[in-house]
Amino acid sequence: MNYRKLGKTDFNISEISLGTWQVGGKWGSPFNDKTADELINTAIDNGVNFIDTADVYENGLSETAVGRVVRSRSERIYVATKCGRHINPHVNEGYQPKVLQKYVEDSLKRTGLEALDLIQLHCPPNQVFYRPEIFELFDRLKEQGKILNLGVSVEKVEEGLKAIEYPNVTTVQIIFNLFRQRPSELFFAEAKKRDIGIIARVPLASGLLTGLFDSKTTFETQDHRNFNRNGEAFDKGETFSGIDYELGLKAVHELKSLFPDAPNLAPYALQWILSFNEISCIIPGASKTNHVLSNLSVYDLPKLTPDKIVAMNAIYEKYIKPSVHHLW
Repeated sequence: MNYRKLGKTDFNISEISLGTWQVGGKWGSPFNDKTADELINTAIDNGVNFIDTADVYENGLSETAVGRVVRSRSERIYVATKCGRHINPHVNEGYQPKVLQKYVEDSLKRTGLEALDLIQLHCPPNQVFYRPEIFELFDRLKEQGKILNLGVSVEKVEEGLKAIEYPNVTTVQIIFNLFRQRPSELFFAEAKKRDIGIIARVPLASGLLTGLFDSKTTFETQDHRNFNRNGEAFDKGETFSGIDYELGLKAVHELKSLFPDAPNLAPYALQWILSFNEISCIIPGASKTNHVLSNLSVYDLPKLTPDKIVAMNAIYEKYIKPSVHHLW
């Protein structure tokens, strides 16, 4: 495992870390504590020391599992969670300091941790980024010893740029992958100036970049890859990075021609992200232990050559960029 500094937090974290949206169950299937524990322990056993969760993942069960495992380990494991998506309806007016403080305190209870290493606003409405009182709350929570750092998870580059204007924001979690390249332009440069840790989420475009799907692949009824392809439940960009599924398959088909002997494209897709020094870590999810090991197999492969990276980017330019680049 290789490690990188998480911006001005000064945490030295695993560049391949773990996202826990679907830990303990696949999207749409029941949560299983045994599976969750196995996944998280497998990640830690292989050098992962940064775990990202959220209070809404399995309605708190993901946070509980993360806390349970972390407390059972002797290693220093950094825990990042998120708050705000429990607000219903999820609108700007629902974001109030007292509401958010209660969410933080609830996360502390579920994880059983003395303090949260990183608390992140969870893709709040755009107006929230223009309300200093929301960000000031987290200074008070830090003074109280309940959190160590504040970050944000965003949908759009513009939201990330606004968030890092607040001096207490230390990290930005943003969708970044071969099929979502816009953040590498202005946002990366501005984040670097402010020593902001960048956490790359949805690194495999909801599994599309594994190359394991085709036009006949089906997804469970409660799987967002089934019901949210057009943004019916939340931001469309969360599902397949906002790409039309069939168009994505065409791009992946051409990507496979660059790696004809690869049974799974995931390690190459993750390597592409790691080629950006501005990235602090990637948080691929997993619903099986072999998914964790697949993500970590990035270290078993030779590094991508500059020519290969150019060829990968050409596929983005040809198939993906015209329809999605300007949207997020």
